[in-house]
Amino acid sequence: MRSFYLVFDADDTLWENNIYFEEAFDHFCEYLAHSCLSPDQVRSVLDEIEIVNAKVNGYGSRNFARNLEQCFRNLTEREICERDIEIVREYAYAILERPPEVIEGVEETLADLAGRHELALFTKGDPDEQQLKLGRSGLSRFFRHVGIVREKHEQAYRDLAIGRNYLPERTWMIGNSPKSDINPALSAGLSAVYVPHPRTWSMEKENVPERHPRLLTIERITDLTQHF
Repeated sequence: MRSFYLVFDADDTLWENNIYFEEAFDHFCEYLAHSCLSPDQVRSVLDEIEIVNAKVNGYGSRNFARNLEQCFRNLTEREICERDIEIVREYAYAILERPPEVIEGVEETLADLAGRHELALFTKGDPDEQQLKLGRSGLSRFFRHVGIVREKHEQAYRDLAIGRNYLPERTWMIGNSPKSDINPALSAGLSAVYVPHPRTWSMEKENVPERHPRLLTIERITDLTQHF
């Protein structure tokens, strides 16, 4: 079989991630206890804050803590004390303490693929936090390269391919996010494998092409061994 460069997303592709942020948000809503806004309405306010702040602060649990604090200050209906802010921040900081839950079949799949192809990890977020999760996951041994960037847009993929001497026609990006994994990789001339995750972050959702010569959609990551 021909050798390829297989580039993997991390969060919600190799290990669970968004479920912890959703859990933190649920706790936040309970503590906020708004008299008229539903959780979905609170989520809309938080989404607007995250869109703006991500451009400056990026992603990760620490930045999520700042976003929750700002949302709380904007929406709370009571006088704020320092303890309120501590509690709200702790909902996000607790995510850092959660050991990554590697998705079923990932380790075996990476071990199989690494024997035939060059594997790389390409993720966005806080570098220290992403490195911590990678180390705790036990998966770092499978990757010849680890790249952590602020945003995974078209130029980021072009830079990755050029920097690593990856031939575009032999490079596949594998991930769950249409916005950060699939669409920009295709725009950069790479191929992509879409692995949908039922709990993908709402801000990472976009339509993917119904038909594309360089796009493969699979149900689970273990299906990769049938194609590579």
